[in-house]
Amino acid sequence: MAQHIHTPGLVAVDDHAATSATFTVEPLHSGYGMTLGNSLRRVLLSSISGAAITSFKIEGVTHEFTTIKGVKEDVVDIMLNLKGIRFRVYGDEVQNLRIVKKGKGPVTAKDIEVNADVEVVNPEHIIATIDDDKANFTMDLVVEVGRGYRTIEEGTAKKASDMIALDAVFTPVLRVRYKVENTRVGQVTDLDKLLLTIETDGSLSPRDAFEESAAILVNQYTALAGTTRVTVPESTASNSGSPLAEELGSDESGALSTSIEDLNLSARTTNALINNDIHTIKDLFSLNDAELRDLKGFGSKALDEVKEKLAELEL
Repeated sequence: MAQHIHTPGLVAVDDHAATSATFTVEPLHSGYGMTLGNSLRRVLLSSISGAAITSFKIEGVTHEFTTIKGVKEDVVDIMLNLKGIRFRVYGDEVQNLRIVKKGKGPVTAKDIEVNADVEVVNPEHIIATIDDDKANFTMDLVVEVGRGYRTIEEGTAKKASDMIALDAVFTPVLRVRYKVENTRVGQVTDLDKLLLTIETDGSLSPRDAFEESAAILVNQYTALAGTTRVTVPESTASNSGSPLAEELGSDESGALSTSIEDLNLSARTTNALINNDIHTIKDLFSLNDAELRDLKGFGSKALDEVKEKLAELEL
């Protein structure tokens, strides 16, 4: 097992859609793929900030166990529909919104009269259906920002007596799954690679959810670590933030730690590089053509061989 604990990097992001992406994190110390994947998943599903309707009032309705004249759905059905509306709220203030609809037809989330601090993510979501041309439908909504899940009992104390309370699912993350694969850095072959797939409701991007969950864990562990810090050798640290990594892009930067011995160069070229303390592709990129030619036992023919191999690897 390696003496040092490798520091991982986010080496690739595969965007499947606007609301779904897979994040590749490597290299991870042996066993850390499961540890990191499970902790990130738990935080993503329970602790990411979001917005939801926490109470509502329909004009002419005093409780949820009733029907509404001129409306197809009863109040219980409308309550279920309200839980499916997703909001993007800019700020932490409680938002009071209203719907006023007259005449026959569907009442959808786009009928909500929003303000500058609120955006409806799924405006086509159906709330109710008016089946009477003369019917009027007026509803007041209270939207709050929170984390995780909140029961009706936990929020009832804050509600006005004429409002009907809702249990609220604040989290914008719908699904998280992960898998762990093997990876290597040089001669260390027992490292982990984590692939984490995040699906959100559209109010928050998968990348923002990923970064927020990581930041939450950092804050938690930093509070416990006190003044203790673990020094990470430069050779095992992530290259994702280096200028060279930025120049190459995230996909290629993950290959910078590949060992020279894994390039399948000729024995003479491989030995010449290793004898000159060049052990990884990153070490190769630190020298220009003239400096490579000046290496002991390394000439123009070897340089051409290396260039062909890097071109083959699209580096």
